[in-house]
Amino acid sequence: MRKIITIVFILIAATGLIGWFLSAPSFISPSAFANITGNTTQGEQVFYASGCASCHAAPKATGEAKKILSGGKHFKSDFGTFFAPNISPDPDFGIGKWTMLDFANAVQKGTSPSGQHYYPAFPYTSYSRMTSQDVADLFVYMKTLPKVQTPNQSHHLGFPFNIRRGLGLWKLLFASQNPDLSLSNDPEVQRGRYLVEGPGHCGECHTQRNPIGGLNYDRWLAGGPSPEGTGKIPNITSGETGINSWAKADIEAYLKTGFTPDFDTAGGSMVDVIDNTSHLSDSDIKAIAKYLKAIPAK
Repeated sequence: MRKIITIVFILIAATGLIGWFLSAPSFISPSAFANITGNTTQGEQVFYASGCASCHAAPKATGEAKKILSGGKHFKSDFGTFFAPNISPDPDFGIGKWTMLDFANAVQKGTSPSGQHYYPAFPYTSYSRMTSQDVADLFVYMKTLPKVQTPNQSHHLGFPFNIRRGLGLWKLLFASQNPDLSLSNDPEVQRGRYLVEGPGHCGECHTQRNPIGGLNYDRWLAGGPSPEGTGKIPNITSGETGINSWAKADIEAYLKTGFTPDFDTAGGSMVDVIDNTSHLSDSDIKAIAKYLKAIPAK
């Protein structure tokens, strides 16, 4: 019996050590950003493409006030309630002390400067597909925005979701996955793919999730239950329940104005999305529309 207890103890300890090793946060090599200089003009476009203000501006902020990234919005989920943090350039309450590499690790790896995992309510699983140049441009642009001395709110999460270390195992399962799509090599389609799958992080809402929060790529952009528990996120593929009847020009107009082909208007969280996409260049709007018409119907 003593031998059996010893073996069980060893197995438990070994499993714990393996889990601790596998769940460790990962970091970007410093050399990846050693020779990159950001551009604020391009960074503003990345800011809108990434939808930063949609989550990090104060609740009900409008116009230029949406560039005051004080955080505070809350997002209910099956795992608890998440609160968007202050990401203004304030050195004490925001990200003012961060280096470009700190920012890149947060955006592309979901790892904080102190080495903690971020919860995937922050869509780093999509942002990980962004180019290093876009990340650098976004960083230098955000440094130009107003500083705000607003403290962050702690997430309201129960056990075991309040154990951040476990997110390392979640990342191993889901953070490196990509939609498996057979698409044209048309540069416009590929640009649209980058914008939708990367900075635009459209799949984070428009794709169903499994019980532990991973995206179901077999249902890529086919819609599903709202992450906040009420309502439904629409199918934006060309399937029968999606945007099959929309022409490419209809999608372009919607992303610019918020008006559907039926003269309805965007509602809910899409109001914030349209507020962002309306600032994008016409070429990027066209690329997004072309990509959405090119992906497999669901």
